[in-house]
Amino acid sequence: MTRYILILLSLILTSCASESPAKYVALSFDDGPNETTTVQMLDILEEFDVPASFFVIGQNINDSTARQMTRAIELGCEIQNHSYSHSFMSRLSAEDVKEEIRRTDELIEKYTGTKPWLFRPPFIDHNESMHQTIGHTFICGVGCEDWVPERTARERYDILINTLKDGDIVLLHDLQGNDNTVEALKMLIPEMKKQGYTFVTVTELYKRKGVNPAPHNGVLYSNVLQ
Repeated sequence: MTRYILILLSLILTSCASESPAKYVALSFDDGPNETTTVQMLDILEEFDVPASFFVIGQNINDSTARQMTRAIELGCEIQNHSYSHSFMSRLSAEDVKEEIRRTDELIEKYTGTKPWLFRPPFIDHNESMHQTIGHTFICGVGCEDWVPERTARERYDILINTLKDGDIVLLHDLQGNDNTVEALKMLIPEMKKQGYTFVTVTELYKRKGVNPAPHNGVLYSNVLQ
């Protein structure tokens, strides 16, 4: 009788697992590092014990701001490339594009010991030449226009909570003074956890979903399953 009950429970649990597959999303932040908003974002991530991916601007990296990158790594986050000067890169020559990527990659590796393999183009401005020139996987994301100062924290939260789905990359900004996104994040993380989402880095999101994107494939990813 006991054996029968155990078998029945096992079948029920297996059925529940198949009906409720794991849901994953990746938080990502652009335009750091800095010693204000980046710090606030990291404080929230640490409080809720979730990782994220930071797409940094090379010219913002120095001995002081780099401390936030190393702290991010210690919290299980990752650091990726968002160009050196945050220019409209489709207007640059191939050589200048290479230099934008190289300089930022080298700074990230210098301070964190990790080499980026993901790239989010500034202003999501990209063209075929960039895809052929840059060996990184191109990332976009699902956002809420959180660079618009007039958009309240509640509006940012509402857009995301009603939009996000399994496999999404969340596009946010840790630019200085972006307080409304700080407040939106405090609401977003616990609610998404309630909904059964697990937060991972963008790199881990690809791994969890079994996706291995090839370089130079011309794709700009907002969801790793696209």
